[in-house]
Amino acid sequence: MVEADDDLDTLVIETLREQGLEFADNDVLVIAQKLVSKAENRLVRLDDIEVSERASKLADEVDKDERLVELILRESTAIVRSAPGVIIVRHKLGLVCANAGIDQSNIDHKSGPCALLLPENPDASADALRSQLAAASGKRLAVVICDSVNRPWRLGSIAIAIGSSGIAPLDDQRGQADTFGRTLAVTMSNIVDSVATAASLVMGETTERVPAVIVRGLSVSDSGQGSCICVRPTSEDLFL
Repeated sequence: MVEADDDLDTLVIETLREQGLEFADNDVLVIAQKLVSKAENRLVRLDDIEVSERASKLADEVDKDERLVELILRESTAIVRSAPGVIIVRHKLGLVCANAGIDQSNIDHKSGPCALLLPENPDASADALRSQLAAASGKRLAVVICDSVNRPWRLGSIAIAIGSSGIAPLDDQRGQADTFGRTLAVTMSNIVDSVATAASLVMGETTERVPAVIVRGLSVSDSGQGSCICVRPTSEDLFL
């Protein structure tokens, strides 16, 4: 149970030792966003939230706690869609997601109702953690911070990378030839989202309490870019 200001690198290294594991070169550590947010003190008490008129009105429309709606608005740049029980927004990080990624599950509410916000800069968080773990282990590593999302045309949640370091987020194959020599025009593979979803099969979604997973066996290249480059520019978004 991670708390504010805990050292995630220390916790990861200690847990590896307890399990008789050690990092190998090119390992990718996939870590749940919730751990990062807790360590970075992104937990907010709803009783401390001053609710705006806009949030109060929207809360009535969607039948949600007005304090939670206020947080959603503060963490967002635009409301994409809203309906009873649902608010889809564009987060300040560029992600389009429900409730601005704000979560109330698997957190301690002993001091009153709370909510957990996304990290302020997940790519920077991933980069700092990777540097610390690489220094402690002497291995070449990558880090992916993952979070669960739902998709508008598919049932069930999957995981995506909201932050990454040490791994090229995208494999751009445009301009290359397919099996029959035809030039690829749009093919671009999202490596970090694929890694995040693979790891989520081990992590689980509820009470499994497996918030960190090592993905091993990838041929990892580092473009020096974080997962923020995976966000489609609004100028290319046909659905907003």
